[in-house]
Amino acid sequence: MERVKFTYEFICRASPAIVYQFLTDPACITRWFCDEVDVNDQTYTFVWEGSAEIAELIEDKEADMVRFSWEDSDDDDEYLEFNITRSPVTGETIVYVTDFADDDEVEDQRALWESQLTRMKAKMGG
Repeated sequence: MERVKFTYEFICRASPAIVYQFLTDPACITRWFCDEVDVNDQTYTFVWEGSAEIAELIEDKEADMVRFSWEDSDDDDEYLEFNITRSPVTGETIVYVTDFADDDEVEDQRALWESQLTRMKAKMGG
């Protein structure tokens, strides 16, 4: 199965600084993304229903962008990235999620990000 890169766009009313906090702070991450998270330097261990996935924070620009590389990825070029921008017209914060999935699972992954980011938006009040 071929892996493809895709980007999902999500709009919220919280400031880029608040969104950044929800993407990097363990207390915030567990409110919307996973059951538990342990951060050791640049290594994040995310736990869902007892199963752990390890990611390295490989790029970090406060209130602008974070990029993770999954330890168990078969392709070193794959990553999970969150870009945070503010619309100059509406003032809303736009989060662009870039991820990778098998070509027949892209729509399912988009739906998962829609669900997760909607949950994040509710938890941060925006």
